[in-house]
Amino acid sequence: MTRTVTCALLRIPADGLDYQPYPGDLGKRVYDNVSKQAWQQWLAHQTMLINEYRLSPIEPKARKYLETEMEKFFFGGGSAPPPDFKGT
Repeated sequence: MTRTVTCALLRIPADGLDYQPYPGDLGKRVYDNVSKQAWQQWLAHQTMLINEYRLSPIEPKARKYLETEMEKFFFGGGSAPPPDFKGT
């Protein structure tokens, strides 16, 4: 049976995630408040950030940056692309 959440990003009831996608309190908050569709949007945005800023997710500083951006993306008014990003 599918879980339904009121998505913090989309602001509509939608299918919830199947598991907590990130550890700790932020992961719990995402699991409780983010839909599968919004999570896929985050993964695309995160990939863009990693590529544009040439981040290495194994580095603690990069992980902290991505965690901060994830929180802004879902709960803090959005995560902006780099100023010179020319996306599609």
